[in-house]
Amino acid sequence: MNKALAPITALLLSVSILLTGQGLQGILLPVRATLEDFPGLAIGAMGAAYFFGFTVGCLRGGELVKRVGHTRVFLAMSAIASAIPLLHALIVQPYFWGLMRMITGFCFATLYIVIESWLNDQADNSNRGLIFSTYSMITLSVLAAGQMTALIYNPASLEPFIIASILVSVGAVPVALSTSPPPEEPVKISINLRELFHTSPSGTMACLATGLANGSFWALAPVFATNVGGVELAAWFMTAAVVGGAAAQWPLGILSDKVGRRPILVAVSTAGCIVAFAIFLAGPTLQFVSASILGMLWGALAFPLYTIAVAYTNDFAEPGDFVMVSAGLLLMYGVGATIGPFIASALMFGGHNGALFAFTAAVHLVLVVFVLVSYLRRHAVAKQPIAFADALSATQTVSHVFEEDYAAPETNQTMANS
Repeated sequence: MNKALAPITALLLSVSILLTGQGLQGILLPVRATLEDFPGLAIGAMGAAYFFGFTVGCLRGGELVKRVGHTRVFLAMSAIASAIPLLHALIVQPYFWGLMRMITGFCFATLYIVIESWLNDQADNSNRGLIFSTYSMITLSVLAAGQMTALIYNPASLEPFIIASILVSVGAVPVALSTSPPPEEPVKISINLRELFHTSPSGTMACLATGLANGSFWALAPVFATNVGGVELAAWFMTAAVVGGAAAQWPLGILSDKVGRRPILVAVSTAGCIVAFAIFLAGPTLQFVSASILGMLWGALAFPLYTIAVAYTNDFAEPGDFVMVSAGLLLMYGVGATIGPFIASALMFGGHNGALFAFTAAVHLVLVVFVLVSYLRRHAVAKQPIAFADALSATQTVSHVFEEDYAAPETNQTMANS
């Protein structure tokens, strides 16, 4: 374990400091916007602007990495992202804040591309789950810590904006001083969704499904819980989900390294479907204990799905494709996280408060069906007998056609996935 994590210690330390600042901004800006009497539409538009910038970053961030390298892009995006909280404090205007959120989205999408492609470069199929689960556990924990930091300072003052800027700036230092070599220049940078889907249909669709479910949860779960038991219940419900997600990342990541990612993907999605449906049924009667338990279970099952899906897809990617794959998977997640809240909110405000979790249960169920059908179809084709001459002519392409089922260097991974 130590051997696997040692080369990326500086990167993970940078991530932990950087995302603490991002977590602080995430809760500070809407609170301050409310205090400044920004129109509700303007506050919603700020969120949309962030995801628009995030999408552009997914599409264009790879070009920056190819041009100047991982380290320089990381430092440049961190510098821009650290300046933006101060600009928010200096110019308190809705339109300007929307523009700044769009730039922030671009910066963090590019940072995520750098981080995840860097992690993949240091991982192999025997430890990818461990590395990505550690990364995700850190991400959830520090985002929550950053949100709690907002309680220390008055959101109407300058101090929290300064703290957010300092955290993002200091987050660049470990990477800048690290002696670990950065990844090699990427071969492919442009997102090719067809090629990404060919690399791993199940992993690609899992990222989309995770965006649909988790994006809806982050946007609407506080509304659901507040309607059930007030603001206090909502706070405990969301905290329990984050704690459950952080706690489950590591064991599920290690388990996926040992028994294979497809079985874990199917098992976790199935269990997540069951828990989401239980929340849907129990919604009107939820109390503190039941809300905390179910929230923790939901977080423990839903949040690690993206980690497993990313590791699963990268198991079949070439080293020169890691930037393209990371950008493509982030784009799939971002698309899902943008679309999901619209669908879930239409269902919720159409008459049933718990419809959010009926929607997430349906998303997880569809994902399970897709993964199983994909697996069965590929193996059904693989078992069809062909003539010896045809088999010889197919030897140059068969590994690409069936690579998701067979391309795993480690014996345990191959047996589990096939």
